[in-house]
Amino acid sequence: MSDYRIEKDSMGEIKVPAGALYSAQTQRAVENFPISGIRFSSEFIQAVGYIKKACAEVNSELGLVDKDLAEAISLACDEIVTGTLNEHFPLDIFQTGSGTSTNMNTNEVVSNRANQILKEKGITDKKVHPNDHVNFGQSSNDVIPTAIRVAAVISANSSLIPSLKTLHDAFLAKGKEYAHVVKTGRTHLMDAMPVTIEQEFGGYARQLELGIERVKTALPRLLELPQGGTAVGTGINTHKDFGRKVADKLSEYTGFKFREAVNHFEAQATVDAPVDFSGQLKTIAVSMMKISNDLRWMNSGPNSGIGEIQLAALQPGSSIMPGKVNPVIEESTNMICAQVIGNDTAISISGINGNFELNVMLPVVAHNLLQSIRLLANGAANFAELSVSKIVVREALIAEKVSKNPILVTALNPIIGYDLAAKIAKKAFAEDRALKDVALEMTDLSEAELDKALDPIKMTSGGFTE
Repeated sequence: MSDYRIEKDSMGEIKVPAGALYSAQTQRAVENFPISGIRFSSEFIQAVGYIKKACAEVNSELGLVDKDLAEAISLACDEIVTGTLNEHFPLDIFQTGSGTSTNMNTNEVVSNRANQILKEKGITDKKVHPNDHVNFGQSSNDVIPTAIRVAAVISANSSLIPSLKTLHDAFLAKGKEYAHVVKTGRTHLMDAMPVTIEQEFGGYARQLELGIERVKTALPRLLELPQGGTAVGTGINTHKDFGRKVADKLSEYTGFKFREAVNHFEAQATVDAPVDFSGQLKTIAVSMMKISNDLRWMNSGPNSGIGEIQLAALQPGSSIMPGKVNPVIEESTNMICAQVIGNDTAISISGINGNFELNVMLPVVAHNLLQSIRLLANGAANFAELSVSKIVVREALIAEKVSKNPILVTALNPIIGYDLAAKIAKKAFAEDRALKDVALEMTDLSEAELDKALDPIKMTSGGFTE
């Protein structure tokens, strides 16, 4: 038996793998774009499946597509949504800028599978056509940008927001666990006034809380769908109610309140909403990298670095140095954040490449946006589980370092003046002595007065310490 079959399209005959559900146009794209081996994500393919299902059902309700054909299309789309047919989507993301190849890939897979379903039902006098039925009332130019938005909304809500919340909660919990610990604060990587672990970790939690807010405030702009604009935004060859009804169907399937675009020309000519959303993801990546680097510094050493915390020992850190353990989760997190920041640059450049009525870098936008969501979601969850929740604070070491921090003398400024305070700080540092002992020698303050003024925990509350 041959391992291929002959398919035809408007350009002629072409060999297609015998078991493939796709047809000629997909095969041409397979041969035209042997670029990266990077395929569209399962989230994106699922979104396209939802869209084709919604379109078929709406067209059937409007009397524009035969009911039996629409039902078969809908059932085939259900299999795409569940991922059953993912192997039949072989196309590289570096293809035609409109994503037409992937839209036709979907049309061909749906039509071929729908025809199998019709045959299984004993319906032999009807046949689903990829363009005339599956793609009825649609264009790649509204399907692909709609899929980007649908996939992003689903992924952000189902994985990204919950993962960021998990990381946020992990920092709050760890901060509360060590709320009693006062450590040396740092500005310019130099010793500064003390802070508590709870205050520091609370700052990290707030960054993540704001990241969640940024995602939520950007999502409404992704809920506007281009579907219904067809080729250039005018809605040629589709029903006037099509876009609205498809948005309603997608809302029904997913639970999110999608709506037809206010202006189809804006929705199809630009990817401004995905660019905007990517910018929020970049900000989250910046936040997470800052947090990750802080933990790396605090964990550094453990003997010749800062060594304030101990991260979980998860794996050997060196092939040559026995016993060495590295902050691998933080390093992984930093690489994730770097990739997301890079993805945002690619998405921004893609956004610039909208020409007149169509953006022609849609596949790259789809890939990078969904990858960023997935990386941040998985990275945040991993960061929380394998790093933050397992942090051990080295309390004795921190207490010793705080007692020798010459910057604590700042609390004496209102009592003895800046100049004398500076002399005390310099002497304490030069002689590696506790600040209190030097202050006893150089001022008229009693030990009780100094204990009160130099109590680190009081310094973390602001105001004056006396």
